[in-house]
Amino acid sequence: MNTKGIQILPSILSARMGHLAEDCRRAMEAGADGLHVDVMDGHFVPNLTMGPDVLRAVREAVPQAYLHVHLMVMRPDLYAPKFIAAGADTVLIHAEAPCDLKATLEGIRAAGKRAGLTLCPETPVAALKGCEGLLDEVLIMTVHPGFGGQAFLESGLPKIAETAKRLPAADISVDGGINAETGARCAAAGANVLLAGSFLFQAADMRDAIADMRWTIESARKAGS
Repeated sequence: MNTKGIQILPSILSARMGHLAEDCRRAMEAGADGLHVDVMDGHFVPNLTMGPDVLRAVREAVPQAYLHVHLMVMRPDLYAPKFIAAGADTVLIHAEAPCDLKATLEGIRAAGKRAGLTLCPETPVAALKGCEGLLDEVLIMTVHPGFGGQAFLESGLPKIAETAKRLPAADISVDGGINAETGARCAAAGANVLLAGSFLFQAADMRDAIADMRWTIESARKAGS
């Protein structure tokens, strides 16, 4: 991933599961910078989604795609290696997960992949303490994790700004209710990786939606600099 530049990654949670390969190809052909993959275990969050075999199928369908994997699971220390083996390029784990966060992040980086921590809406930026040197990325959730299609939470904006100030070299990603307007506000606050599901996959023309989103976000970012 080209860090610190604006990146737009469609979330395949909003793709058609019966046509996943086709929708992944469509997203990349429409100008996406990669694909975001939400992994849920039914325990950390009340939903169950994709496992390593699905990620492996996505990698086979779009071998050139950057695969950005968000583990919403109770034991990311056990599952991160499986998703790395299946083709993940970035692996994001939750700061709230009951495991040794530092060891898990170290393992991801030792495998040659980018590592990051995710913060739920109620989790303060202070939860990053002690892991800063291991973070290539921080993901700020602007919805409660577990389901797609939720409304954007305004409380994420000051967290983005605080994180960007605290970790100026890290990518700051944001997920939840992201469209051209909310994405621009997040970019103005300091985010550079925008994860969007429903807005892009339900667009009449994904190429136009990504282009419009990129232009709006780049404009907001320049205005805020």
